[in-house]
Amino acid sequence: MDHLTQLENRSIYIIREAYAQFKNMACMWSVGKDSCVTLWLCRKAFFGKIPFPVIHIDTGYKFPEMYTFRDEITKKWGLDLIVAENKKAKEEGVSPKTHDKFECCTRLKTDALKILLDERKFDALILAIRRDEHGIRAKERYFSPRDQAFQWDYKNQPPEMWNLYKKLHESGTHVRVHPILHWTELDVWNYIKRENIPINPLYFAKNGKRYRSLGCVPCTQPIDSNADTIDKIIEELKTSKISERAGRAQDKEKAYMMQKLRSLGYM
Repeated sequence: MDHLTQLENRSIYIIREAYAQFKNMACMWSVGKDSCVTLWLCRKAFFGKIPFPVIHIDTGYKFPEMYTFRDEITKKWGLDLIVAENKKAKEEGVSPKTHDKFECCTRLKTDALKILLDERKFDALILAIRRDEHGIRAKERYFSPRDQAFQWDYKNQPPEMWNLYKKLHESGTHVRVHPILHWTELDVWNYIKRENIPINPLYFAKNGKRYRSLGCVPCTQPIDSNADTIDKIIEELKTSKISERAGRAQDKEKAYMMQKLRSLGYM
């Protein structure tokens, strides 16, 4: 069995295990490459039709291309899409332009998800995070519990041995399920190529620039690149020494910001 098929099989196993254990599950979708791959794996796990809702958190500051892509794929794949937003924060004028990145991400993303979970009572969320993407994400487990205050105790994670994943959660809490935790950025792009998965055009170079990671417009910067095809992106990644999230402001504005954000429930 080749490497990508091994990755795929393990991810599908994790997705099916979660679906078997939890009663009210949903999948987060940022519209980025990792979450598109995760949605693709969910479709394969259930023979083309995802049997649970897909959540997109709308801060109001995403790239126009992201909204267009989201709507196209939603229709094409027949997704049960939920668009979550913190309307109160938006009415108060919270934005990446007027607030520091920590407060902005907390109010427009984390709090938006809290509001939705209070309404819909999801007990598990599938997320498309990878251990190699950021140091704090390397501390995650495949089934990662969040307490009633939405917080992640990264110092007390449940053991996961012999591919056994248990939900271990109480009423009012939820579990984050990470089916591509063991993948790398290069694995993701090789899989996109093999499966011919639709991907946002912002990832492909234009005028010597491309986006390697997608977020809100004011917080995301492109990198220098001429990689305008998947093959060129793959070759570029084989030699690149630039961090994948080097263009994401919330990762570097303050020391330990990503750890603080994730401990409070950030994706």
